Amino acid sequence: MMLKKENTDSGKIRLVYILAASHSGSTLLSMLLGAHPEICTAGELKATSLDDTENYLCSCREKIKKCPFWTGISNDMAARRFSFDITNSGTDFRSGASRYVRRLLAPLHRAPLLEKVRDLALNLSPAWREQLPKIQAINTNFMDSILNRTGKKIIVDSSKIGIRLKYLLQNPSLDVLVIRLIRDGRGVVLTYTDPANFADASDPHLRQGGTGGNRESERLSIADAALEWRRSNEEAEAIISQLDTSRWIEVRYEDLCTNKDKTLHRLFIFIGVDPEQAVSDFRSVEHHVIGNGMRLDSTSEIRLDERWRSRLSPADLKVFESVAGKLNSRLGYQ
Repeated sequence: MMLKKENTDSGKIRLVYILAASHSGSTLLSMLLGAHPEICTAGELKATSLDDTENYLCSCREKIKKCPFWTGISNDMAARRFSFDITNSGTDFRSGASRYVRRLLAPLHRAPLLEKVRDLALNLSPAWREQLPKIQAINTNFMDSILNRTGKKIIVDSSKIGIRLKYLLQNPSLDVLVIRLIRDGRGVVLTYTDPANFADASDPHLRQGGTGGNRESERLSIADAALEWRRSNEEAEAIISQLDTSRWIEVRYEDLCTNKDKTLHRLFIFIGVDPEQAVSDFRSVEHHVIGNGMRLDSTSEIRLDERWRSRLSPADLKVFESVAGKLNSRLGYQ
């Protein structure tokens, strides 16, 4: 396997990873960051939620299998001796895993002792020991190919999930910074109960990757949605508690929406790029993003979404409070 590292002076790829519960604004944040002349993003680099791969749309509105950018990435990866297709990328750490490995990778990131137990169990699998370095190499070369094709210095991965971050942090070819993105749990829970209407493209015809699906199978009850949000944030806390404070920063979805420029200025300083070079209209920059359906919207206007205030009933809020209220309050949401 051929590995190129010409993008960084240190020999490592500079990666910014967005760690969050899903539907917390990670795609928006990644596109805002990716509009900076030194930063690029392709959204969720784990590339596992492409649904109907024949009709899935890149954010450029081209079918992803015909998008020149992604075709170019496949060619670049082939030159590095990787057979690569974004619709079957192999970048997810569960790619090609046995049932045994998949079962061990299923739980969200836990406390250090439990993670050591997970690692010990995984290392009992010869297939995992062989698979892990290959997946790390695919991720490294994939990121480097995107950087080379875009001419940028830093790449943002909005995959969000902690177990992916765990292994990217172990990749010696990556220099990883983490943005922990937080959103009021009540807003996130509403999206889980009806993702098509509350967490997708504004145009119904562009939802579910551009196929116009209603995403009925993804709907969760209020109780399950609250538990999903709580566990995702508990996972994030478990990970960042093990990181040096210089390696991660916290940002809130609400601040991003109501005070975008100030929030981005703080993030650009953290990442190490000049905030004065920021582009005001993030949609004026070419993007080839996979992930949340808002990438297919045409408006550059950023509005705080607090529809939960009118859409969640008192009974819904009571259920949320019983499952996740303490954590939501501890995060500053009253």
